Amino acid sequence: MSDTYRSAACETEVEIKIERSRFIGWVRPVNSEQEAKQCIAKRSQLHRQATHNTWAYRVNPELDIRFASDAGEPTGTAGEPILRAILHLDLMNTLVVVTRYFGGRKLGIRGLIDAYGTTASQALAAAGSVDRVSADSYELLVNYPELDQCLHLIKTVGGKVLTADYLEYVTLRVAIPQSKVADFLSQMPPIVKIKDPL
Repeated sequence: MSDTYRSAACETEVEIKIERSRFIGWVRPVNSEQEAKQCIAKRSQLHRQATHNTWAYRVNPELDIRFASDAGEPTGTAGEPILRAILHLDLMNTLVVVTRYFGGRKLGIRGLIDAYGTTASQALAAAGSVDRVSADSYELLVNYPELDQCLHLIKTVGGKVLTADYLEYVTLRVAIPQSKVADFLSQMPPIVKIKDPL
């Protein structure tokens, strides 16, 4: 199992005009299906005067969850072309919403497919892509004598220390690649207190 996946690098918006209609493509990296749905709801509210707010997302590198919506456009003319643009770049944890303001001229089935696909592709190109790592976060309470051993183990499994507080105990918040979690937990000294993924 690989812990690395590609995602949209940043939130981006592009606008293009096709046969008098305005198409606004909006891309956002998301960490879960719930986050994607919340973003879709907010985006639809922002553009509530639009003719259509169509969308597609692909999330969860382990389960590869993907959904698309035509949002009132003819079946297969909006959501699917947007999803294909995401899949073409093999992006994960990525949401694309394409908003259409109708300009008075119908595009036809082929025209709609091209318009939504083109808008999604241009928005994704503008956002760029980046490699990310699937990781679980843990909080460790470490006695000072075990600190070096813990830090060495975190480094060995390819993890990262996100924050460190040095008080009576050392509190470490760490991110561990998902494929290494079992190794990490089994090798951690028993004296170290571990809180479940945050």
